[in-house]
Amino acid sequence: MKDQIDIEREHDEMMREAAAGREYRRAFLATLIAAIVLAIGVAGLSWRLHTASHAQAEQAMEPAAAGTSQAAQPDMQNMSGEQSVPPQPETLLAPMQLTPQRMQNIGVQIGEVKYQPVNDEIRFFGNVQADERRLAYVQTRFSGWIRKLFVDATGDFVRKGQPLFTIYSPDLVTTEQEYLIARKNQADLRQSSVTGVASGAASLFNAAKDRLLQWEIPPSEIAKLDTDGKVITDLTINSPVSGYIAEKNALPNMYVQPETHLYTVSDLSDVWVLAQVFQNDAGKIKPGDHADVTVDAYPGRVFSGRVDYLLPQVDMTTRTLPVRLVIPNPGLKLRPGMYVNVRLKLPLGKQFVVPGSAVFHSGTRNLVFAYRGEGNIEPREVELGSRVGEQQIVTKGVRAGEQIVVSANFLIDSEAQLQAAAGAFTPPPPGAGAAATMNAPAQTQAIVELTTDPSPPHKGSNTVRVKLTSSDGKPVNGAQVTVTFFMAAMREMGMAAMKTVVNATDKGGGVYQGSGELGSGGTWQVTVTAAQNGQVIVSKHLTLNAAGGM
Repeated sequence: MKDQIDIEREHDEMMREAAAGREYRRAFLATLIAAIVLAIGVAGLSWRLHTASHAQAEQAMEPAAAGTSQAAQPDMQNMSGEQSVPPQPETLLAPMQLTPQRMQNIGVQIGEVKYQPVNDEIRFFGNVQADERRLAYVQTRFSGWIRKLFVDATGDFVRKGQPLFTIYSPDLVTTEQEYLIARKNQADLRQSSVTGVASGAASLFNAAKDRLLQWEIPPSEIAKLDTDGKVITDLTINSPVSGYIAEKNALPNMYVQPETHLYTVSDLSDVWVLAQVFQNDAGKIKPGDHADVTVDAYPGRVFSGRVDYLLPQVDMTTRTLPVRLVIPNPGLKLRPGMYVNVRLKLPLGKQFVVPGSAVFHSGTRNLVFAYRGEGNIEPREVELGSRVGEQQIVTKGVRAGEQIVVSANFLIDSEAQLQAAAGAFTPPPPGAGAAATMNAPAQTQAIVELTTDPSPPHKGSNTVRVKLTSSDGKPVNGAQVTVTFFMAAMREMGMAAMKTVVNATDKGGGVYQGSGELGSGGTWQVTVTAAQNGQVIVSKHLTLNAAGGM
């Protein structure tokens, strides 16, 4: 009985263990299946997210690529680390019409374009120098001893043929004796009947005379030999030219050889004037041009000459070109070392000319304002030639007899820029809605404050700062600001027109900064121009005095 109970108990335990095993297997399979399904779901979700993000990236790249050329430009930086700004185009100008009252108020005057012969005039200074081609050196062609000096001081004036000194030369005395013997033999044997004797005597005589001539014995001394028949022991040497003794080395009882340099005689009948011409005038001068020379020592006296030569080297310090003039010197009034004034008149032929005040320099352009009558004024770009006194040559852009404005050009230019800026505004199309009006760029009239570092500016490098403020006191950002410095030409001082353009960089808070080089001290005309979205929002003109020399 007990064994039967134990058997049943073991059977029940085995059945329970089998049921528990089956439950465990079912739970394990269910867990495994759930894990596989979860892994597949995660993988699918990850693939869908990756596909969507890749598509979004491709869509984002398309507008970015389209805007690369515009976005890259503001990010580009120059070598100094500052943001580069594209060059500002020239301000547009527009024709205008002014009332007679307005023209009178701003002082408009009307002139005329003329086509007429033009003579340019250049004035400069120079110094008198001896003409090197008229210097004479006194030397002998034989050795000997100086016996007596007639000219014994540097600076003495001598005339051509005037005695300078006497010399004794044993070689010369011997040659003179040979000459006298040959002359006597020629006279004695002239009638000889022996063939060749007369011709031989004549040949010896001619040879002795030629030797004296080769030694540059004056013909007067040879004639004296023929007349007296005696040897001249002390030969007189005369001056070859008229002039001043520039150098003297002759002394009494001095032994002289052919290489001994005894005197230098400077012939001042013609002199050189070595003048300095500014390099911007060098192209106007050519050899042969007529020149007038005046000297303070002789008021009212004018010495006429000509340009002889333009030297090839420009002086690096003064930027001038040496020009050599030849001036006749009657009465020897011009002395070496004198400071003289030179005036050149250069005919330029027929040219279109306008008064100098009619030309307005605007940035890189030169403008005149043509007057059409009844207050109608048209800005016009022209090309300029030389400035001649108070007149300006115009090579392109005008016609003879045309009327132009010759005063108040600064105010007229400002008016033209304002009218051009106003005409450039395009209103939004009908039906654009309030959103278009709200998004349209505002036409801001900014207030300009200009400062420089150092203050006042000086010749050389300067830092320029411009502060733009709107009428309500808010800073104006995102503008293209250009500051133009201009100084007109000063022909009396030999200076050409100068211009410096500074592109200021936006520093934030309405402040713009840039650097530029001023080529000279003095008064500069300054134009500050600011533009937004291609439209000029302000243009201000002012005057600054820069420190430093010319």
